[in-house]
Amino acid sequence: MRQNYDPKSQKSYPLSRTRVENFLKCPRCFYLQEKFGITMPSIPAFTLNAAVDELLKKEFDIHRVRGRAHPLMEKYGIEAVPVDHQDLPLWRNNFAGIRILHRPTNLELFGAIDDLWQNRKSEFCVVDYKATSTSQEISLDDEYKKWYKIQAEFYQWLLRQKGFKVSNTAYFIFCNGLRDKKAFDAKLEFDLSIIQYSGDDSWVEPTILKIKKTLDSDQVPQASPECELCNYVEKAQK
Repeated sequence: MRQNYDPKSQKSYPLSRTRVENFLKCPRCFYLQEKFGITMPSIPAFTLNAAVDELLKKEFDIHRVRGRAHPLMEKYGIEAVPVDHQDLPLWRNNFAGIRILHRPTNLELFGAIDDLWQNRKSEFCVVDYKATSTSQEISLDDEYKKWYKIQAEFYQWLLRQKGFKVSNTAYFIFCNGLRDKKAFDAKLEFDLSIIQYSGDDSWVEPTILKIKKTLDSDQVPQASPECELCNYVEKAQK
């Protein structure tokens, strides 16, 4: 069972990428969860997305063992190959992931990646799979997709902390479920596209320090003005 954060404990405290995002979304909700175990309402698991992720990993693994680029990478002119690293299965595991101990705070940061590619400069490129279904043009410009960018940057930071050469360039593979077919026929068809993103992980270190300061404080932080849960509770109390 996960223990709540104790400022007096000498043990390192684990924080996943998701929980770091929780802090960015609302410090108050984050604090209540980590200090008192008051968890935020959960959402149903995206099982179809998980299935797409798993199948994509298997498909890219075929090309990984052969040491060559996937045809989709060639289509987009990406000069890289899927990384064949002995720790990749561990880094992909949701309960393990890439882990580092941030010694200034004694926080253990971790996150599970979807994939890694290696470019001609021998740099690792973070790759994330995304499943969706839309008739709109796929882009990273939607407001909620800023969390995709934050996710990639956090992984870039983790890899750099482990001493790897990491490219600022990350890739998102979007699998867009097609809706214009005449019939379902017990199968979904997807259009696959790749969007390139230049990340900047400079926000991570100061954020980790803020998280530590927040956790060590006896004061519950202010809620984020954008937090839907806190806004709901405030209006309900009134």
